[in-house]
Amino acid sequence: MARKYTLDELLIITAAREIHDGDNVILGVGLPTTAGAMAKSLHAPNATLMMESGIIDFKPNVPPNHIADANSCRGFSYATDLFSMFTMTYRGYIDVCFLGVAQIDRYGNINTTVIGDYYNPTMRLPGSGGACDFMSYAKHTVLTMRGGEFVNRLDYFTSPGYLEGGDSRERSGLFPNGTGPSMLLTTKGIFRFDGETRELYLAKVHPGVTVESIKQDIPWELKIAKDLSETDPPSDEEVEFIRRFAPTESVGRKLMYELAFKYAIQKAQARQQKN
Repeated sequence: MARKYTLDELLIITAAREIHDGDNVILGVGLPTTAGAMAKSLHAPNATLMMESGIIDFKPNVPPNHIADANSCRGFSYATDLFSMFTMTYRGYIDVCFLGVAQIDRYGNINTTVIGDYYNPTMRLPGSGGACDFMSYAKHTVLTMRGGEFVNRLDYFTSPGYLEGGDSRERSGLFPNGTGPSMLLTTKGIFRFDGETRELYLAKVHPGVTVESIKQDIPWELKIAKDLSETDPPSDEEVEFIRRFAPTESVGRKLMYELAFKYAIQKAQARQQKN
């Protein structure tokens, strides 16, 4: 009998499968690093994992606390600076990058800067950082959305997907041919981009999720793959890796904080009883 798994584990494992042997992969903190560590350990031993800060070909030991956390590594081949890291991206050496999404439109353009009016926002977000650069020049961009939204028009255009669709990205002359987002991974399913129109379409649904529930989240007429199927389940080996390497990612951050808060209260109450 296959081991039970959480939604967070399914998302990490699905993302890890987008990394292939020999890929040069730039990783951020959280889901991307866990996915990268899994890929390198289980199916892509020759993938080169890199941090945005310039730590290259690192061997993850524990999840990093930030993008320059060398203490999280067993070791790394060499370290460079932030400028050189971005220059490497511009020169086409990055095969795969991972980006989180706050808003996304039908052609994969994303917003990670602000919700609402820029000068009077409902919510101020982390901003671009390296997102615009990586999405502009990486050969494949894997997008993840755990709490964002689909919109017809972005509140702020942070990073370029396929612009207005079709060949508009190539015609702009701003990006290398063959670059752009390759997948959007959400808590309900997996989306890909049509090879001609470059519009998002639903490729797979996660177990227990209906197509209708996904359509309710999307303000345009969603295209559905003719061979729509359920997301491939994790193997026991993949689940075991996450629980060993990043147990807090297994339960999800919300539950992790709830458990930590509950534990802190219990400890405080125990101290009071002793006094």
